[in-house]
Amino acid sequence: MKINIFIQSRFLLFQLVALIGIFGFGCDSQPKTSESPDRLTIGVISYGEGKISLDKYDRFKDYIASQTKSIVDLEPAYNELQAIDQIRNKKWELVFAPPGLAAIAIGKELYIPLFSMEGVSNRQRSLLIVRDDKPINKISDLSNKTVALGEIGSAAGYYVPLYDLYGLTLAQIRFAPTPKTVLEWIDNATVDAGAISEQDFEVHRRSFSTTKFRTLHTSRWIPSGVMLLSPTVDRNLQQQIQKAMNDAPADIAADAGYIPAAKIPNYQEFIKLVEKVQPIEPKVKQTPAILIPETSNPTK
Repeated sequence: MKINIFIQSRFLLFQLVALIGIFGFGCDSQPKTSESPDRLTIGVISYGEGKISLDKYDRFKDYIASQTKSIVDLEPAYNELQAIDQIRNKKWELVFAPPGLAAIAIGKELYIPLFSMEGVSNRQRSLLIVRDDKPINKISDLSNKTVALGEIGSAAGYYVPLYDLYGLTLAQIRFAPTPKTVLEWIDNATVDAGAISEQDFEVHRRSFSTTKFRTLHTSRWIPSGVMLLSPTVDRNLQQQIQKAMNDAPADIAADAGYIPAAKIPNYQEFIKLVEKVQPIEPKVKQTPAILIPETSNPTK
């Protein structure tokens, strides 16, 4: 009798172990979930133009998502200060960067330039403009005068003119929300001079037919903007992105504003220019604006 009970107990135990094995095997045999797709955020400077200015990136975003099997988001910044913050915090994996932003991203944050956003012939320069009837003939004549600059962080409106004004004491620096505003302020004598890109000057000067402007100073050439990749992106994914962008249909690349065949500009000299200017940035909103670092020789 005891033997039978023992045999029955062993048999029940064997069945229980077998059932556990079957259920365990069943769970393990379920198909494993694939790894989560990569998530990429494309950063662009919108300058407050809202959805209209972002539409041209939609097909590019969808194209990159399909080619890399990633989730791709498009995130605008409405000025370069917001953009710089996103880059410093590595929030953007891909960036369509104008020159001022590109210099900071490449020089300090180690972003990788992948493609030029313009051809060499489309490089620009910064101009310092005055009214022709003003007795201002050289940059040093702007000492103790009021000067208009453009958006903080832009190349032609901010970094380059600050570099050219380095060492001066200005009565005040005013920041214009648009290039046209710079010319309006010069026209109505709100400021004595203003900084504007060569291209914007040619476009907006036509609105002031009764005023004769004069170019006081023309800067060095500014490199074209570049399409950048964050150093946090995995190398394999980087290669996928680069190949996809290089092979993209011409209309998608054109809408996004990059040129696969164009030579990537050398940013080394422009990075040095921005680094030269940064120590005097705390002074630009002071009155007067003394454009000399606290413990620095003002010579260039």
